[in-house]
Amino acid sequence: MAEVLVFHHGHGLTTGVREFAELLRRSGHTVHVPDSYEGRVFDTLEEGIGYARTAGFATVAERGIAAAGALPAELVYVGFSLGVMPAQRLAQTRPGAKGALLLEACVPVSEFGDVWPQDVPVQIHGMDADPFFAEEGDVDAARELVGAAPDAELFLYPGDRHLFTDSSLPTYDEQATALVHERVLAFLDRVK
Repeated sequence: MAEVLVFHHGHGLTTGVREFAELLRRSGHTVHVPDSYEGRVFDTLEEGIGYARTAGFATVAERGIAAAGALPAELVYVGFSLGVMPAQRLAQTRPGAKGALLLEACVPVSEFGDVWPQDVPVQIHGMDADPFFAEEGDVDAARELVGAAPDAELFLYPGDRHLFTDSSLPTYDEQATALVHERVLAFLDRVK
């Protein structure tokens, strides 16, 4: 089974992110979920991003990077939206990475170096009309990554919700998330 490191989104370590981690555990995977917000959870994304801005986006990301330092290198990195930054950075730059699951965000590969490691599989999931994912360049970065990496997949779901995979938020989409879960579990079974 895979060992997985999950990074939460801009609301913080919500019940929905914890439920996602528990789904992976029930499937036999070892899962670590650091809290980059140090116990804070925000009702709105605007409040959460405001906290990250005040604390410093680099500081929030470094908290996640530090959590990885205490774990084996052979991890699958999972990021939800804001959590994609440390997940993608580690998958792309930390030797030994087993894979990456980028949920509802993707940054250009050039953000963390010149190329995506050819032996690191990646899946990217997002809604096709999500204003953050589809309109702010993330889907373009995802398509670029898929074109550059031999084992990269982009899955687009119909809809305009951001954070549709978090069951504790009003933006949750049960049907799309069920498909995300199915694809994520198949990915983890393949990379273990």
